[in-house]
Amino acid sequence: MRLAGYWLLLALLSAMVLSGCANKNRPAPVEDRSPNAARAPAKMVASADNAGKPGYYSVKSGDTLIRIGMDNGQSWRDIARWNNIENPNLIETGQVLRVTPPEETGVVVRPVSSTNVVTSPAPANTASAPAPASNTASVRPPASAANPSNASTPTNNLANTDSAEDTVSFQWPTRGNVLAGFDEVKNKGIDIAGKAGDPVLAAADGKVVYAGSGLRGYGNLVILKHNNTYLTAYAHNQSLLVKEDQAIKRGQKIAEMGNSDADQVKLHFEIRRQGKPVDPAKYLPAN
Repeated sequence: MRLAGYWLLLALLSAMVLSGCANKNRPAPVEDRSPNAARAPAKMVASADNAGKPGYYSVKSGDTLIRIGMDNGQSWRDIARWNNIENPNLIETGQVLRVTPPEETGVVVRPVSSTNVVTSPAPANTASAPAPASNTASVRPPASAANPSNASTPTNNLANTDSAEDTVSFQWPTRGNVLAGFDEVKNKGIDIAGKAGDPVLAAADGKVVYAGSGLRGYGNLVILKHNNTYLTAYAHNQSLLVKEDQAIKRGQKIAEMGNSDADQVKLHFEIRRQGKPVDPAKYLPAN
């Protein structure tokens, strides 16, 4: 019996030694980083290799998705979706974002809708345009601004460089004297005087791509996308009457004038062509 117990103990010890050696020689789990290794889908659509290419944008310090969308003529929600961004507040300096739809390679994007865009010959060539209103100008928009159905197309005879489906007939968004004219550096739109609560009207048919107060310097802001070329922005409102993704008709009341993030009651109005601010005075009806 003692001999049988001895051999049993010896067998157990041998098994333990062999098991330890096997574990010692087994390689630790590692991630396969070879080019042919199967990988989980990348969280971000764009990569650093796309930096500087048309349709892509490299995030700078202080950027927000709202600002990036406005500067590229897009909805911030679309940019978040194209880049699989779950938290729009978490973007990093240097991060490369796609700012055009994934199926398109150029910088021009699709219209918001083929049914809600007012198309007519519209100005775009600034070379033959009259000089923009100075910051001290006092210009009253036409009476038709209060009656959208009577608003006319611009009459300043600027050459049309937009395609037929991209042109838009804009109307004045409110009545009042122009407090400050367009300046590419100091004022990216025009400021229109008024009283708190005065109606702010959509300058053309479109879709709400932003309604909120998340863009510093603009207060309560509405941004409308009219087609694949034009956005309009309406800032410093005291109240907003529309929601994101809402379809809007030309002349529809979208906000009430106020002084949010401003030194006085006024409407700051911008027209952006493919994200770039342009002088609204060259696109609005003559007064």
